[in-house]
Amino acid sequence: MEKTQFKYEVPGTKEERLMLRNNIRSFIKEQTITPPVSMDLLSDMAMQLIHKRALDTTIKGWLMVELNNAVWFDTVASIPHHKRILLLPKCLSNSSSCKADIDELGLLCNMCNHCNIPDLQTRAEELGMMSLVAEGFTSVVGLVEGGVVDAVIGVSCLDSLEKAFPLLINNAVPGLAIPLNEDGCKDTTVDENYVYRIMGMKSEQTANLLNYDLLKSTIKNWFQPENLSKVLSPLDDQTSTIARQWMGGDGKRWRPYLLAATYMAISGKNEIPEKVQRAAIAIECFHKASLVHDDIQDDDLTRYGKETVNAKYGVPIAINVGDMYLGEGYRLLAQCDHMRLIKVASDAHIALCKGQGMELEWSESPQALHMDYVLDIFKHKTVPAFEVSLLIGSLCANDQEGTRQILSKYSNALGIAYQLKDDIEDFETDDPLSIRPSAVLAAICEANTDELFVHSLLHTEDLKGFLQSEDHAGILEGALVRVQDMVDSYHKEALDLINQITNTELKRLLFRVTGRILK
Repeated sequence: MEKTQFKYEVPGTKEERLMLRNNIRSFIKEQTITPPVSMDLLSDMAMQLIHKRALDTTIKGWLMVELNNAVWFDTVASIPHHKRILLLPKCLSNSSSCKADIDELGLLCNMCNHCNIPDLQTRAEELGMMSLVAEGFTSVVGLVEGGVVDAVIGVSCLDSLEKAFPLLINNAVPGLAIPLNEDGCKDTTVDENYVYRIMGMKSEQTANLLNYDLLKSTIKNWFQPENLSKVLSPLDDQTSTIARQWMGGDGKRWRPYLLAATYMAISGKNEIPEKVQRAAIAIECFHKASLVHDDIQDDDLTRYGKETVNAKYGVPIAINVGDMYLGEGYRLLAQCDHMRLIKVASDAHIALCKGQGMELEWSESPQALHMDYVLDIFKHKTVPAFEVSLLIGSLCANDQEGTRQILSKYSNALGIAYQLKDDIEDFETDDPLSIRPSAVLAAICEANTDELFVHSLLHTEDLKGFLQSEDHAGILEGALVRVQDMVDSYHKEALDLINQITNTELKRLLFRVTGRILK
């Protein structure tokens, strides 16, 4: 993916900046773009403007910031002032006369009126906005994620924005950034009238930004014993007891979260109906079944630092527990009165079994790997884990077929990018490797025509020796670079698909999901 480069120039005069901002607003209205947007799209739009208006390429970074502002204007205007925060840089102060103290949060202005910071903070207070004088946007992302504020209006130099902008984009924060008129760490200036106008923006409509952090605690309660006793089969036998214990144990609940968050984003509701809760628990049942069965097939004795079911109770009981999870999952989906939910889940289940089968077949008789074969395993084994949650969440919200088609393609791109990234991390760690179909191993095989050399890599000890040998460092480096390029390509494809969605909340969710999974 293209790296952001904001170390460009700011248009030299206030008149020029005003004219360009007007041009940008007109340009965005013509595009009918829904926020948030990716860095790549902002870069493309900036270049379109540069070519259309015969502008100097040195202002590209400034244009990207202002384009992002134009995309978010209406949303930020619809967020109440008390849910916004104004972030100002210390360099706006008068360095020769400023006597303000600085604490862990930032500058504590003493309102000496030797710069324009007091006026800006006073206006923010009059509007009911919070304000903070600190460097960078990192300090306010936690406030946004915690639900303290919903939008950020920040003044900063382009150099700082280069570091902070991806953070705002990946977290899909409704934010407006006003670049300083010059670089430098002291005695800078900003178009004050523009800042005041942005601070005062107000829409007749009120934004409905959903609280996904609250959802996390809600989902945690779904898997407490008292709630599981209401939705799962009674505890009157050993298998049910073991299954219940493992279901209520530790876990990120990523799949239930993704399903419920998708429902919230599409429906626009913070309340989760019972059918969505049951569907989310069903998805976790399927996930637990796959983990139990995987541990048996791989003869794993620990998972997340604890004994696996097969290690603690034996393989026969573990098989039975995994099968019970499958039965519970389909029983819960049947209670949702939506037959398509069962079809989506069964399609994902079948795909997962095929992918696992391909991996087991290769592991029994390892041979030179081809990238297409590895990607096919990923499409069957990894992609359904994302797709099933997104599609069932969409179906529960009765969304349109077109959105589900985009979500399927997005799941494919995200799932493959995630697994490719995981393969890279496996080869960069010092932990012992087990031989399995891997994109990095496929890249090594395809880059070498020596069949004896390739065959020697298909045994664990020989592969470890290869990785530890300086003579082969170039081969491994080339393979890692190739796979990383593939990660970047699939990452870009996922973001391009998100850009096709017109629901702001769904786009915000998917941007956050993508940023966290591929961070």
